[in-house]
Amino acid sequence: MLCLRQVCLFTLRYYQARTLSSDLLLSQINSCTHEDEVFSLVRRNKARMSEKHVGIALNMLWQLQKKRPLLLRTSDYVRSHSQFLTLCILAENKVEHMENEAIVDTLYSLLRLSVEDHDSLTEALVTEAWKRLERLSLPALSKFALCLYKQHRHFSPITGEVAHIVDVKLDSIQDIRILSVLMISISDVISQSFRDRLLQKAGQLLEEKNEVHFNYAKRTLQFLQNVKLRYHPLLEKCNKIFLKSASHLDIHSINFILGLYEQLGFDNAEFRLVAKQLLSETIDDYDDPETFTKLFYNLGPMAGSKVRVRLLTTAEYMAEKFSSHQVLLILKAMQKMKCGNSHLLKKIASVLHKHLDSYHVLHLVKLTQYLVALRCQNPELMAKLKKLLFGCLKSSVIPADIAAIIRVLAMLPSFQVEEVTINKVAAVLPQFSLPHLNCIATALVKWNHYDQLPWQNSSKLCVKLLQKLNDCGLQRLQKANNLNLLLEELTHVNGEWLEEVISEETMATCQRLIDQITWANVLPLSCFLLKTNYRCPLLLDRIASVTAENIDKIHPSEIYFILFLFSALNYDPPANEEFFGSCIQHLTSNLSSFETHHLVLLGHVLAVAGYFPPVLITKIFNVSFLSQLDAQLKVLPTSLKKRVHMHLMKLNRVVCLECPEFHIPWFHERYCQHVYHSRSSRINPLRQHVHRMLAEILGGSHYARISVLTPYYYEIDFECVLDENKKPLSYMAHTMSLDDMGGMHLRHDSKDEGRKALPPGAQRIALDFLDSKAFSKDSHHLKGEPAVKKRHLEMLGYRVVQIPHFEWNSMGLSTKDEQVEYLRKHLYGTQ
Repeated sequence: MLCLRQVCLFTLRYYQARTLSSDLLLSQINSCTHEDEVFSLVRRNKARMSEKHVGIALNMLWQLQKKRPLLLRTSDYVRSHSQFLTLCILAENKVEHMENEAIVDTLYSLLRLSVEDHDSLTEALVTEAWKRLERLSLPALSKFALCLYKQHRHFSPITGEVAHIVDVKLDSIQDIRILSVLMISISDVISQSFRDRLLQKAGQLLEEKNEVHFNYAKRTLQFLQNVKLRYHPLLEKCNKIFLKSASHLDIHSINFILGLYEQLGFDNAEFRLVAKQLLSETIDDYDDPETFTKLFYNLGPMAGSKVRVRLLTTAEYMAEKFSSHQVLLILKAMQKMKCGNSHLLKKIASVLHKHLDSYHVLHLVKLTQYLVALRCQNPELMAKLKKLLFGCLKSSVIPADIAAIIRVLAMLPSFQVEEVTINKVAAVLPQFSLPHLNCIATALVKWNHYDQLPWQNSSKLCVKLLQKLNDCGLQRLQKANNLNLLLEELTHVNGEWLEEVISEETMATCQRLIDQITWANVLPLSCFLLKTNYRCPLLLDRIASVTAENIDKIHPSEIYFILFLFSALNYDPPANEEFFGSCIQHLTSNLSSFETHHLVLLGHVLAVAGYFPPVLITKIFNVSFLSQLDAQLKVLPTSLKKRVHMHLMKLNRVVCLECPEFHIPWFHERYCQHVYHSRSSRINPLRQHVHRMLAEILGGSHYARISVLTPYYYEIDFECVLDENKKPLSYMAHTMSLDDMGGMHLRHDSKDEGRKALPPGAQRIALDFLDSKAFSKDSHHLKGEPAVKKRHLEMLGYRVVQIPHFEWNSMGLSTKDEQVEYLRKHLYGTQ
């Protein structure tokens, strides 16, 4: 009995001592402040380290690295240390005994220390975690999924199993941090219905939390980019989080957010203003190439002239240090800025010579595109680029790469096309998509037109290839049976090939697939119809009915584009009032989802269609709104800025003329004077020819004015005045004759000339020639804006005579006498 008691006491003391020693070792590991301290503990205690000690030690090595700035981390030193290898061997031997969370934490630490994916310990940890997948807690599952994502196991069976577990447990996930990581990690293996459930859940969690860390919103954005979906409700929620977290954003976060916005086709002027202010305040803090490149790329396009000069000067000074990727970003930013700074371009050209051989084929394509757009004058560099691109073309077997190379080769001046290029296209022709065929057709036409095909029978071979290419495009359309896939391709097709070769077949295909039009694809279909300028009642009626039936499912910004289609084409669908009424009600209930400049564009679209919602008009023509608009316009791209200015003027004009009850003043006089004085003042030959015929009809050139600006700055081709007996009244006292002007220049100060009160019974006549842009492509139906102009000129007291191009250029008016008689009948109202 005594012996047994002694054995029990010894065993108890042994385990107490071991527990005390183990706790002490754990405490020592946790209190380490340098990697060498961890390695020293491993070296002295490796014989008695448990699986818990090993996991904590590996995690501590990562935590010590994490505390340091990125440039001061020493992961290479850690991985090459002899005791790190010892630690890995110990961990590999104890993997099966580790707890679930410890396995995932250890794997995560190894990956953050840049241990290779095929390392034996990494593979052992992944295998063990896979076995326990169903037993992992949601935080551990999220972390493990992130590890798989970092290992590029995007389509792995393990990732599929993780996705299945998330699908089953989705309702129980209440932490946006966990959900956002899982969403990114499984984005490549989910169905559309599962994707929609994830979006709904993410939106719900982002809404419920008062304070959401901006990193979770960044991950949500990244998920949208992964699934290539511009989902406005979630984008807007994320944007609000970024605005609330503005004080915590650094240049890396701003670069990441703006980069994702660009890829998703989303923009927000308010966030741009915040980003501009934050970046401008820290412009002197970035002296290393990586962060300066991010600064230049994001701040440059929206910076003022002084800041832009500083950025360009610093870029020129730092050019020699830029990496190959950084050079591309600088050039892309310069293209956005429309800045062909010769000194900086010269520096970058010298740097590019050492980077050219390291670029991937698509990087070479982008590089060429930027340099051509910036008009880089460096023959040696461009010659080397041509050689590299041509080499890539000969070796490439990927249709998208071949089309991209041909597109940029066609941009290069004086490029002599070799026969191998044509043969390459012919060999891959059946594999090209519609956008690829579009690029190649454009290039072939250009090369043939400018005689860049120098070999024998080249023109004949080119025409033959073009015919085959056209046949391929038409066959592709005829075989199309999925409207969504077709619209994805058609989004990137434009130009003459679309208009002249495949437009009719495309419309026929869309009508054939009309039953596949749903609320989810009315936006891309509407945008395509806008681009083609086709007025197809069958498709337009279907779009209107689907939109009206599903109005609550369609985002307000998408409703804007749908209404733009009907407004621009001047088309009234069946139940027109109900259609526009439901759309306007939906829009006015969600005005807060629009940015200020989008509201201006929306107001103009509705005004052209003849609708003036009071809540929208009063909101736009408000001093605080217009001040906010002025501020936000400063960070918008130049082309969009000009468009918004022009549409605000047009909206101001239409409200003044058609809605005097709003008491909105006309405040665009100076803007219009600036626009019209900056335009080219040369009169085209057609106007000169018609003016001479009008002089013949009316009895002299002093009876008709040419290129007249009316009140509210409508420009009309010709103006004359007939008295009550239809006798012309002379402008002699007010206007020089065409011959006195040399028949060449438009006098922009002519807006108020001849605006004196007319004699009783006299009438002003506005004669306007309408080209093909005034009509939809497949009909003689007048589009929205020309119809509005006619209505407004009549309100200003004119009798409007519009001469359509298809009448003026017809065989019936092939002689001067016939044209004179045609004009006479229209002027005197006897037609």
